[in-house]
Amino acid sequence: MKVVWTRPALRHLAEAREFIAIDNPAAARRQIERIELTVNRLKAFPMMGRAGIETGTREFPVPGTPYVVVYRVREEQLRILAVLHGARFRRPHSEEISE
Repeated sequence: MKVVWTRPALRHLAEAREFIAIDNPAAARRQIERIELTVNRLKAFPMMGRAGIETGTREFPVPGTPYVVVYRVREEQLRILAVLHGARFRRPHSEEISE
């Protein structure tokens, strides 16, 4: 299965890294590594996540972090739509994500 990161998801990842790195660059690297490891697991088992808020999406919490990966599975593609902090106000992803 091919993994495709959308621009919004890459932006979320960069913002998370930058925010955490202000206080602790090593922790920022670890968080991003955990997110990437989770996406690699999803690549092998894409239906692990729960049904998402928006129809057709799935969500999977990143173990050991406050982040949730929002994704869509289509044919042989795992499309990463967002990487959201669990404490963020949750609204339908379409307002945050433009594919």
